[in-house]
Amino acid sequence: MRRFFLFFIPFSLLILPPLFILAPASDALASDSNVSEKLAEAVDVYLDGEFEAGLAITDELLSMQDLTANDKIAILEVKSIITYAKGQKYKNEAYSYLQNISQIGHCLINLPREMWPSELRDKWYELCQNKNLLVCPDDRPPEIKTIAIMEFDNFSIGKYKEELGDISKALADFFEYDFSRFTDLKIVERDKLDYLLREIKLSEEGKIDQATAVRVGKMLGAQLMVFGSIAQVDRKNARMVVRVVNVETSEIITSADMEGKPNFVEMEKGLVKAIAEKLELVVTDQMKTAIEESATTDMDAAKLYSLGLKYMDDYQYEKAYEHFQQAYEKDNSFIEAKKKMEIYKPLVG
Repeated sequence: MRRFFLFFIPFSLLILPPLFILAPASDALASDSNVSEKLAEAVDVYLDGEFEAGLAITDELLSMQDLTANDKIAILEVKSIITYAKGQKYKNEAYSYLQNISQIGHCLINLPREMWPSELRDKWYELCQNKNLLVCPDDRPPEIKTIAIMEFDNFSIGKYKEELGDISKALADFFEYDFSRFTDLKIVERDKLDYLLREIKLSEEGKIDQATAVRVGKMLGAQLMVFGSIAQVDRKNARMVVRVVNVETSEIITSADMEGKPNFVEMEKGLVKAIAEKLELVVTDQMKTAIEESATTDMDAAKLYSLGLKYMDDYQYEKAYEHFQQAYEKDNSFIEAKKKMEIYKPLVG
């Protein structure tokens, strides 16, 4: 069961590249195979709710001699996650391990990774902001564009606006996931974007408009930003619009829209491919297939998933887990819901 989880959540992007050779070499964390294996064991017992056993393994690892900086970061990363899961009174201790990571090398690797709970992620972004390192130096070639995806607007009419609820969160999440498949794009993490937008909203006490969003995108190194909207007018007709804005000039450089039956998760897939073509991205048949098979085509599952994201952002992990679980039960091919279930399961209760 636990290795099933490791397969679904690419731990090469989370913690242990030597065991799962999928991450870029620059993101490799644990250089010693023994460290990797022991950390995998610590994560396994954590996922089974055995927090103290997991922490004992991390403490044993930290006592080893000649650990590399990447080894230490990997161990402290797992230690922070497990400590945080123990409850409210352990939060400050969990945060202290993030500070230790930052002191070892804030930009040594790309953090946070998918397994981090949302509150830890926000705490890391706070550390980044305090060090003016929300964007770390990047050696990617200049032809690779950085793109940020905003949460979609819901312009539906009457009862349809309420029925669709927070599905705009899921649609932005799906766009981010699908755009991440293109090798000539770098994606700004949705939660990093949301973190900065919340900070600005609190400090400026105003509504976040497109100009503010573009300003935040620029702060995060984005060259392009995606804005989208959905609108359902009756039981049979709906429209979804996506536009891409040049962050430097605030000009719309391309857009695409679809009309038809109100299944926005199906529209999303078509619009991802349409925008990719207009941006002249490299699109292989394999990518097209992966986009078709990603996320879900079940609107009910998407609505549940979107509610899960809302509760996740509010640190209400039990409700988030319940909604991710319900989304996965609606559609057993919905891998993104399965990932989120496994991330938040140890935090339930």
